[in-house]
Amino acid sequence: MPARLKVLVIDVGGTNVKVSVTGQQESRKFASSARLTPRKMVAGVKAITKDWKYDAVSIGYPGVVRNGRIAVEPFNLGRGWVGFSFRKAFRRPVRIVNDAVMQALGSYRGGTMLFLGLGTGLGTALVVNGHLVPMELGHFPYRKMTIEDYLGTRGFETLGRARWRKVVGDVVKEFVAAFLVDDVVLGGGNVKKLTRLPKGCRAGANTNAFLGGFRLWEQGKP
Repeated sequence: MPARLKVLVIDVGGTNVKVSVTGQQESRKFASSARLTPRKMVAGVKAITKDWKYDAVSIGYPGVVRNGRIAVEPFNLGRGWVGFSFRKAFRRPVRIVNDAVMQALGSYRGGTMLFLGLGTGLGTALVVNGHLVPMELGHFPYRKMTIEDYLGTRGFETLGRARWRKVVGDVVKEFVAAFLVDDVVLGGGNVKKLTRLPKGCRAGANTNAFLGGFRLWEQGKP
């Protein structure tokens, strides 16, 4: 990353929109909701970052992003995200990735790493020798439903804590075997429901999303 480039990182969630900027130790946030449109998100970010200066923007979006563009409207937010010009809204260069991808990039230490975000749904991403591979593994059929149906919040509520933990361990084991990964990071709000992490896994941190947003502007990143 060029020494003088200051990046504003925005992590868009269903509960909160969290922001940080290069050189700032503490993040800021405001409440999100099912009525949050991109215009309201931009206005909210600008309102809480009036005293921050930045040259570029990274956005972690809770949905499908293809070729740097939002491809599908979010499940738990308002409408109007597809086709919205964040570059015009912020008057800065903007890079957008799926929120799981941003967390994955911030969690990466080397080799082949699989990131699984255990939340309302299932966020997934693969980083191979520094190259990002966005995925939607949660939609894969698994048993009688999809992987996301089992590993997401609905799966936890349906299966109960003990059975849910076992399914998480089983799925992780299958993914490790299928993708020959060196490292598995489990992120998302439901990680705390695991008494012990599956073998070969480490817990992610929410702050890694900000680190991932900064890394998006480093040399060689998309």
